[in-house]
Amino acid sequence: MEIVLDKRAVKQIRLSAQDAIEEGDTETLREDILEAFTEEQVEEIERRLDSGDFYEFLTEMLDEWSGDDVDELFELLDAQLGDIGVDVKFDKKAAAAEDAEEDSPDEDFDEDLDDDEDLDDDEDEEEEEEEPAD
Repeated sequence: MEIVLDKRAVKQIRLSAQDAIEEGDTETLREDILEAFTEEQVEEIERRLDSGDFYEFLTEMLDEWSGDDVDELFELLDAQLGDIGVDVKFDKKAAAAEDAEEDSPDEDFDEDLDDDEDLDDDEDEEEEEEEPAD
């Protein structure tokens, strides 16, 4: 079985995992991971689990997680689901786009730089106009 978690789900899990790292509480993270899957996907996963309980599965997985690396959480989720025959794919574009947003400067900052360049051009033009005519 293959499950693809969309951009929104991946982003929500990432944000929730970051909160869990900062606050040390995984309860909300567990709920957010659970909500990332559809009811049909959860039912199929539960059919494949010995315990038959996805919530318990997530609890055990989060207990194994070191709690300090978001990417490790995704790797663990992928590995644990892979062990029961579920191939989970994460929307790589979402993860890459989010990482790029975090690494790039604020857009407003870029616009401010452009505005400063325009101001410099305007000042040069004003200086040329102020020169006395012979």
